[in-house]
Amino acid sequence: MTDRVFNVLFLCTHNSCRSVIAESILNALGAGKFRAFSAGSHPSGRINAGALELLKRMDYPTEGLRSKTWDEFAAPGATPLDFIFTVCDDAAGETCPFWPGHPATAHWGVADPSRAEGSEAEKRRAFDEAHRLLHRRIEAFVALPLALLAPPDLGHQLDEIGRLS
Repeated sequence: MTDRVFNVLFLCTHNSCRSVIAESILNALGAGKFRAFSAGSHPSGRINAGALELLKRMDYPTEGLRSKTWDEFAAPGATPLDFIFTVCDDAAGETCPFWPGHPATAHWGVADPSRAEGSEAEKRRAFDEAHRLLHRRIEAFVALPLALLAPPDLGHQLDEIGRLS
């Protein structure tokens, strides 16, 4: 077992919803073992109101959350990353910056709840579903025996987590 804290970056194109939700979930579930961040390739500059409402309703931390560019994490002197997860299909298909340290990566795609249409209840259900998927995957990730997994096995485990529904 290691006392090391692992740095995790969640990526989404606009960094306004799914990646921010994942950041907050991991900072709550993985406290002391993980430190989570989120960023986007084309950040919107604001956190989606539905995402903030969900996080507050679920008692997740929201202080300090902001929409930011992934360039902050690729710059010289940036926080070294151990893991990077894309949570939207658009970001997964983009050419990412060079990540110092060669972090482990996986795609954990989740439907964008900010695009949900219908009544307020239907929109809220879309956010709840995104939360459910992200929470389940992050819970499985936090439970991994990281100190015991070699890179090929670790990559396989991360990909399997991304397929959880």
